[in-house]
Amino acid sequence: MTDARLLNTVSELVAPGHGILAVDESVATISKRFAALGIDSTAESRRAYRETLLMCPGVSEFISVAILYDETLRQTTSDGVPFPTGISAAGVICGIKVDTGAKQLAGCPSETVTEGLDGLRDRIAEYAELGARFAKWRAVIRVDAVQPSRTALAVNAHNTACLASPNRPSSSGYTSLPRASGLAAR
Repeated sequence: MTDARLLNTVSELVAPGHGILAVDESVATISKRFAALGIDSTAESRRAYRETLLMCPGVSEFISVAILYDETLRQTTSDGVPFPTGISAAGVICGIKVDTGAKQLAGCPSETVTEGLDGLRDRIAEYAELGARFAKWRAVIRVDAVQPSRTALAVNAHNTACLASPNRPSSSGYTSLPRASGLAAR
């Protein structure tokens, strides 16, 4: 990615009056949501749901970017058009969730670490080939009277920095969108 394209991607990520649509739920997460609504979670039902959100007329009037899950990035619309191609043609930048989820952090039983660094360079190169222009990484941080611990903050900050590092060797020149989610105690 050239410096000009990188700057263009960043500018479009923060376009005034436009939002970011995250349709990057894992199969497990979207299956729970569908089950609550009495919908069978199949590759086809998930594709149809995401097509409804992403390919509606005028979508680019409201969103500038869409973050996809691996499954969706590889799917086609009902017309046989790859989602990244259709999204781009609609005037929306396609991005991809690259973390593989939050897991229990060793030594910190009530805290998590976001995983997915193993094989990330190869996945990013493949995602760029498929049409994604940026990568999203989500770190989940529990916040209450005693958390987050220094360990949880340090490990998640390190992993997030590995994605966002400008020195990360990658021929794709990805724009990174790191995101921390704080979970407040109730």
